[in-house]
Amino acid sequence: MSMTTAKLRDYVPQDAAALGNVALAAFEQFKDTYSDWPAMAAGLTRMGTLAEAGEIVVAEDDGRLVGGVAYIGPHKPKAGFFDPAWPIIRMLVVTPLARGQGLGRRLTEACIQRAERDGSPIIALHTTPIMDVALPMYLRMGFVRLRAAPDIHGVPYGLYTKALG
Repeated sequence: MSMTTAKLRDYVPQDAAALGNVALAAFEQFKDTYSDWPAMAAGLTRMGTLAEAGEIVVAEDDGRLVGGVAYIGPHKPKAGFFDPAWPIIRMLVVTPLARGQGLGRRLTEACIQRAERDGSPIIALHTTPIMDVALPMYLRMGFVRLRAAPDIHGVPYGLYTKALG
């Protein structure tokens, strides 16, 4: 699979099932780390519902979804540990077969561009040290740990922000 051919595009409702499958595949390696994997998995398969509060960008390669991310803009509904004024990045997912080719970075950059479009001085996300590829990528891109975020099914998370502009 050649990811150089992956195209980013806006999510459409018909992508819901495929996007849920991508999210599930992306998190599968962590299934033994979460205390309630069935609940976590159920949430992952509903990733498309994030389109209700924000914008989802998907990565498509040869007609198949291989990644996605949700951008939730300023003052849109989000978890209470985020400042409501901050745009946030949610659920960056790339299928295992499509990893290592810069797709996660491209999807993250798509969110940063939307935050800049929205005139925000900052963008935020939450992630966990078990994400041993995503977390170092975020740090290389200029995200800085602000504080702890609530655990998700027993896994510790941190809140990270990046100054824009």
